Amino acid sequence: MLNFLKSPLLLSAMLSATLGLAACSESSDSASADSASTDAAATSDTLDTKFLTIATGGASGPYNIIGTSLSEIYVKTFGVNSKTQTTGASVENVNLLTQGKVDMVLALSDVVTDAVEGKNNFDKPITNIQQIAVLYPNVVQIVTSKKSGIKTIEDLRGKRIAVGDQGSGTEVNARTLLEGFGITYDDVTVDYLGFAEAADGMKAGKIEAAFFSSGLPNSSLMELEQGLDLQIVSIDQDKLKEIIASKPYFKTFEIPADTYGNEAAIPTAAIMNALLVSSDLSEADGYKLTKTLFENLDGLKTAHQAANDISLETANDGMVAPIHPGAQKYYDEQAAE
Repeated sequence: MLNFLKSPLLLSAMLSATLGLAACSESSDSASADSASTDAAATSDTLDTKFLTIATGGASGPYNIIGTSLSEIYVKTFGVNSKTQTTGASVENVNLLTQGKVDMVLALSDVVTDAVEGKNNFDKPITNIQQIAVLYPNVVQIVTSKKSGIKTIEDLRGKRIAVGDQGSGTEVNARTLLEGFGITYDDVTVDYLGFAEAADGMKAGKIEAAFFSSGLPNSSLMELEQGLDLQIVSIDQDKLKEIIASKPYFKTFEIPADTYGNEAAIPTAAIMNALLVSSDLSEADGYKLTKTLFENLDGLKTAHQAANDISLETANDGMVAPIHPGAQKYYDEQAAE
C-alpha cells in the first residue's frame, strides 16, 4: 500500500471529497428529475384539475359563444369535465372566480382594473385572480332607431335607455362613458337589461336606446336590424381621448361600414376583454390552457367572428391583472422561437 494512504488526515480528506462528489451528483440528478417532471407535466395531455367551469355572459352574447367553444376544445384535448356558466358577465364573473365557484372567466378590462384596485363594484382589492390573455376588443355599440332623433351620447339625456345587466361590463362602461360626457343616471331613465331583453325592448318601443358592449357583430343587434330602422350612435373621438387620459382601458374604435347596414364607419369606443383564472391554478395547467387556446384559434374564429381579433402577438400586451406563471412561461417560449 502506498505510504500516503497511511496518513489518517489524508485518507479522511479523500473520503470526504468522494462523498461530496456523490452528493453533488445526487443533487444534480434530483434537480434534473424535478425539471423533467415539470416539463412532462406541462406537455402531458391531462390537467391537474378535474373540473374547468368557464363563466361567460348572456346566452346570445359572444362571451357565451366563444366560452362554449373553448370549453369544448378543453374537453376534447384533456378529457377534463369542462362546462360554461351563463352569467350577468364581467362583475359577476370576477366575483364567482374570487369565491372559487368557477375556474376561468371572461371579463372586461375596466371591470378587472376595478377589481384589482378595489374600486366601484369591489370593496377591496382582489388578489387571487390572474390573467391568461388579452382577448378581443369589446366594442361599445349604442343603438337607437332613426326616428328617435338620437345621434350622439349627449342626445341620450332625458331618454329611457338600457345599459346592460346590472353589474355587467356593459353597464360599467355605459355608466363611465355617460359620466365622461356629463350625464349621470339621474339624467336618464335606466333599465338594466341584457342583450336579448334590450333588443326586445327596442322592438316594443319600451326603450329609446340601448348599450351593447361586445365583440362584432352582436347577434341580438343583427336580429334587431331585421325589424327596426336601426341607427348606431357615434361617440365623439376628441372627447373620448379626454376620457382615455384617466381611463386608459378605453381605446378609440370604428364600427366598420355594413356591420349593421351602416353605410359609413361609425366612431365609438372599445375595451379589451381579459381571460382570467384563479391564482390557485397550477403553473402546468396554466401553461397548457394558454397553449391550447392559441393552438385552436381557428375553431374559436369559426364559432364567432369576434375571435378574429384574438392574436398571440397582442395576447400579453395591456394586461390589467397579474399574469399567471403558466401563461408567462408559454409567452416566453414563443418569444424565444
